[in-house]
Amino acid sequence: MKYLVVSDSHGDRQVLVDLFNHYKGKVDYIFHCGDSELPADDPVWDGVYVVTGNTDFDSRYKKAQVVDTEEDIVYLTHGHLSSVKMGLMQLDMQAQEYEATISLFGHTHQLGCEVNKGRLFLNPGSILQPRGGISVKTYAIIESTTENFQVQYYDRNFEPIEDLSFIFNK
Repeated sequence: MKYLVVSDSHGDRQVLVDLFNHYKGKVDYIFHCGDSELPADDPVWDGVYVVTGNTDFDSRYKKAQVVDTEEDIVYLTHGHLSSVKMGLMQLDMQAQEYEATISLFGHTHQLGCEVNKGRLFLNPGSILQPRGGISVKTYAIIESTTENFQVQYYDRNFEPIEDLSFIFNK
């Protein structure tokens, strides 16, 4: 399974249109981790799993979603309601409730991924306003197999970032 993960686009609708059009038919699932600042009924969301962020004010968004892809159970949230700026413990407990194998979040604008007890935690960074030590506008592709998670981060030009490629055993 291939998953496209993006977050924190903060009103930049065109980057989402370009991204989703580029990957149409190339990935199995598309996830947006919140702070889009777009209406929940925007056509850009057709076929996309999306959640609310702290700058999304459309009450029709869900706070979290759980998606069973047949390869994984994906827990999707923005992270502001899980205190991700303080660590991943609360997010981990929420993902455990659903026996998720992948937990996706945004909010910090800082990319990162790790596996803990067989569960992949991934923040794709921000496609608009990156923070932290890596100032590249990013999104991520996860390729999930029965053996491992392969994570590759990309820039806005759809180019892989060489130093940001990871393989984690399940």
